Amino acid sequence: MSEMNYEARMREKAEVLHARGHAVILAVESSCDETAIAVVEDGRIERANAIASQIDVHALYGGVVPEIASRMHVEAIDPLLDLALEQAGLTLDGIDAVAITHGPGLVGALLTGVSWGKALAYARDLPIIPVNHIEGHVSANYVAHPDLEPPFICLVASGGHSHIVSVEHYGSYRLLGQTTDDAAGEAFDKVARVLDIPYPGGPLLDRLADEGDDRAYKFPRPHTEGRYDFSFSGLKTAVINQAHNLRQQGQEIRAADFAASFRRSVVDLLVDKTLAAARDEGAKRVAVAGGVAANSLLRSELERRGKRAGLEVFMPPRRLCTDNAVMIGAAGFYSLMAGELGRLDLNALPALRMFEG
Repeated sequence: MSEMNYEARMREKAEVLHARGHAVILAVESSCDETAIAVVEDGRIERANAIASQIDVHALYGGVVPEIASRMHVEAIDPLLDLALEQAGLTLDGIDAVAITHGPGLVGALLTGVSWGKALAYARDLPIIPVNHIEGHVSANYVAHPDLEPPFICLVASGGHSHIVSVEHYGSYRLLGQTTDDAAGEAFDKVARVLDIPYPGGPLLDRLADEGDDRAYKFPRPHTEGRYDFSFSGLKTAVINQAHNLRQQGQEIRAADFAASFRRSVVDLLVDKTLAAARDEGAKRVAVAGGVAANSLLRSELERRGKRAGLEVFMPPRRLCTDNAVMIGAAGFYSLMAGELGRLDLNALPALRMFEG
């Protein structure tokens, strides 16, 4: 079967799936240090969610080692397919299309999932659906909340991204604000290192902060020119400098209080700007997505303050905030329904963007 014949056949299959409005998607996610395969039905129903985490291995090095991550993806991906199909109670005959994260992320890690997904799709005569990892995070909310539909405002906060997005329609987004430097998750990880918190720093700092007084230390709230933009570099630097100064003066750093005060500064920035954007846009619904969406204070503050502002607040369970393939399957379904298919020359795009410019 030639490449041209394959792609023509896939367009025909996609049209059939679109006409019936139903599809069972096998999704693969391998953008960083989690290998994940999921089965998602109609963009809303989680049939399977199989994940192989590499945290214990990368913890030995204090962070993700790209070459190790890529090799571990190769080792984990075939057994995960068997596990996901078993969880779903399906064989490959019950799969309608393959959704693949093709960016952004680590290039070697992405290539594992892209190459594997394309090979599976071609061998089984299934459509390929390329998915943006960040769009996947937004789409995790569709699985967690089957009644959620666009439009809504979504805060996307992770180790590499901090955006406020207006979700206009499925697959249609308008950027309202973004970080001008570090992302929120990156700032959490860097401050965690200063407090000698091991990898993964962000989640462990969150737990430590639960034990502290968030008024014990005073940290700045950085100003940005864009009304909904963030800046975490200056805040991170101020926190790190204060820690160094205290140590040089021989003063004890109360780690739990320090972590709680820093967390409060970041969360206040995220929530303040998200709710301001929702108010100015006249939104009725607000959501949060990405790894930082698992942060306990962010979840509680967005829920409390959002509801006080008269907004419906949506957030995925913590297990769907970190990298997973369920979110890729959800996003992939709506791309399939829009006729957005990938070709056999689909490549990994480590710097893939959701927005132009």
